[in-house]
Amino acid sequence: MTAIEHLPQVDISRLASASQEDRMAVARELDRACGEVGFLTITGAQLNLGLFDRLLARAQRYFALDDAAKMRSYIGQSVNHSGYVPVGEEQFGGGTADLKEAYDINRDYAGPVAGRPLLGPNLWPQMPGFREDVLAYYHHLSEIGRALFRSFALALGLEEGHFDRHLRQPPSQLRLIHYPYDPTAEDRPGIGAHTDYECFTLLFATAPGLQLLRKDGTWADVPVREGALIMNIGDMMEIMSNGRYLATRHRVRKVVQERYSFPMFFSCDYDHVVAPLIAGEAPRYAPLHSGEHLFNQTAQTFAYLKRRIADGELVLDRPIALDSFGPKAAEADA
Repeated sequence: MTAIEHLPQVDISRLASASQEDRMAVARELDRACGEVGFLTITGAQLNLGLFDRLLARAQRYFALDDAAKMRSYIGQSVNHSGYVPVGEEQFGGGTADLKEAYDINRDYAGPVAGRPLLGPNLWPQMPGFREDVLAYYHHLSEIGRALFRSFALALGLEEGHFDRHLRQPPSQLRLIHYPYDPTAEDRPGIGAHTDYECFTLLFATAPGLQLLRKDGTWADVPVREGALIMNIGDMMEIMSNGRYLATRHRVRKVVQERYSFPMFFSCDYDHVVAPLIAGEAPRYAPLHSGEHLFNQTAQTFAYLKRRIADGELVLDRPIALDSFGPKAAEADA
């Protein structure tokens, strides 16, 4: 196993500039990094590191609660796929359960939205300050994500505001993930290899453990840089870029140390139809319904949704296999 010493780094400070040339310069850097690797680090004056620290402190306090207290906010009780995810609830493919727990947060709506199972009110735990601290971080990263969507538009040769009209009610999700201290951990894969379903992901992590699949089919450790976000490309941006950017397959290696990971997954509106956007190129991908894709992929990994499918309570329309995007691993998976 090898490590990538330096991921491409993009400083997004100039996305706030009044100069289009400044913003275009960032877009060119973003385009290069996403085309070459699909994993990069994001820095910039926009990042409020105080909110990062606040989120981490809140997550530490929440996950220190006993299991009974955490299960009172079990994700299977929610109307919009939010809440506590216990160890073993989530599984990619036929892999074994990972020693991790999570709390999932979506855009918070006043009530359920008919026919759109990822939209509705979040299920919040009865912990003073949890909702406030988590939403502060969610809203902060949402603004950074909107700026990055505008940069992607420039990188793809589109009008800078192309995505603005498709980001009115996106089901973008923030996950608070906790990997407890595990003295029995061996140096082997943990969370199964997968691509993210959305457009792109911004990740704040406290320790190494994440690995990416390189274009030669081998795995490499992703370094963690203090004060920076890790970014990777997801399924929908692979489609919209017509394969110019490939969704980055990744996994989490089993590590001994306690680790916290906070990925936020950015998508377009639930009803948006995702399709190739590159002018002058023949489309290499069929159009995809954003919300349908997100929910179908989610339903193939979470135990409570699998049970509903097995019981006939839930029927998926046009599901796509989880292994459909991004480069594939070498046979040795080494």
